[in-house]
Amino acid sequence: MAKDTYNCAVEVTVDVAGGKWKPIIIYHLLKGPQRFGELRRMVGNPAQRSITLQLRQLEEDGIIRREVFAEVPPRVEYSLTEFGKTLGPVLKAMKEWGDTFMAKENMVSKREDA
Repeated sequence: MAKDTYNCAVEVTVDVAGGKWKPIIIYHLLKGPQRFGELRRMVGNPAQRSITLQLRQLEEDGIIRREVFAEVPPRVEYSLTEFGKTLGPVLKAMKEWGDTFMAKENMVSKREDA
């Protein structure tokens, strides 16, 4: 849950969308709604409590929507809100930077092996 005062806008972004699992959850939800089990596997199969807490925080901050379907057994899907979708360009930029960094690191390790 976002706090009341921040020193800068980057701090807000990190508070709302940062953490170990939140950015990865948001990134995978950019592809569309996901059920809890699917989402958990996509993000690396963290402890159920960890991902549940992160999902609740994202829901409280208006980033994701939790929809419960009246079925037996109950089905729950998570999706991004319209506001949550605005994080898409941020996460895509992070992915591109990560791809570049990994490629750089692979090139460095290949040179060191030679």
